[in-house]
Amino acid sequence: MKITACRAEDLVLLDEHLPSASADSHHAARFGRQEAGESTYLLAWRDGVPAGHAEVRWNGCAAPEVRRAVGACPEINGLAVAGHLRSQGIGSALIRAAEDLARGRRLPAIGLGVDESNTRAAALYERLGYRPVARYVDRWAYVDRGGLRVECADSCTFLVKELAASGG
Repeated sequence: MKITACRAEDLVLLDEHLPSASADSHHAARFGRQEAGESTYLLAWRDGVPAGHAEVRWNGCAAPEVRRAVGACPEINGLAVAGHLRSQGIGSALIRAAEDLARGRRLPAIGLGVDESNTRAAALYERLGYRPVARYVDRWAYVDRGGLRVECADSCTFLVKELAASGG
């Protein structure tokens, strides 16, 4: 497995192997933010096929509750691994790569949000050293493949890992 930053030519493979529920590609939007310097869109590859992804948003989480608690702490967003490849260390490798990027920028911490119903992911993040700092409702919307706008609201907890103290 290798982890790279997304390139324009990766978008077709991403849409093929890790499709989004929306009519518009979430991958293209994430790549656009990377091109604008707002984020780094990391891809995990296995045998030449995208196996997972995570976006490091350098300006942090937009939720007001999170901003009050941690300011512009960079956020690992959109972490996903192909269903048949879960529990094989791909998500952990993406998180470590994101942490390494933040350390490279000499940032003291990095965070991520987890849906409160996703106990499996929360347990992973705790094992990796992330600690809860704020509860919030993650609100987002997309247009589905049938053209309908879908509004979403997930109860989440934002977790932070102190990088300076973690040592690696």
